[in-house]
Amino acid sequence: MPLIALTGGIASGKSTIAARLVEHGAVVIDADRIVRDVQLPGSPVLTRIAEEFGDEMILPDGALDRARLGGRVFGDPDALARLNGIVHPAVKAESQRRFREALAADPAQVVVYDVPLLLEARVDDPWDLIVVADAPAGLREDRLVQNRGMAREDARARIASQAPDEKRRAIADVLIDTSGEMAETIRQTDELWARLRSAA
Repeated sequence: MPLIALTGGIASGKSTIAARLVEHGAVVIDADRIVRDVQLPGSPVLTRIAEEFGDEMILPDGALDRARLGGRVFGDPDALARLNGIVHPAVKAESQRRFREALAADPAQVVVYDVPLLLEARVDDPWDLIVVADAPAGLREDRLVQNRGMAREDARARIASQAPDEKRRAIADVLIDTSGEMAETIRQTDELWARLRSAA
């Protein structure tokens, strides 16, 4: 089972690559979805978040108040590190469980872990290949403003809060340039898939 890490900064086109790999037959495991799953009402992770940051982080229905928590940790490196210390181990354990589940279903399956924070949390895992979706920060800022309706200042702050592009490029086994037309991103992704199947 080839285990591929797919990462990239916000609005880098990573989702386009992941969707194309699914079309080819890959299993994509979404780190963001796992984060939400491990923070469901009643979960140990949610209990620890409330203990660390206060009960006001929990909505009346028992769900996490993501906006409030984001406002608490954004721009506070110490608070963010404490939050990551709670969430990342749970996400790692659950992702590894899902990897094993995919392997049990089909030992030859290509499994892609769609993980925005690879550099921050998972770079040392035993990946067969690290794929980085890459586009200039200015273009990603424009995408956030035009496609997601963000204020430009907020878009710029979100990009600045993530790992620098050059650090992501440095860990890439495969760099997919997503700055052009979508057809070009798809072409590069198809080449990646051909490489993966050839290696398998």
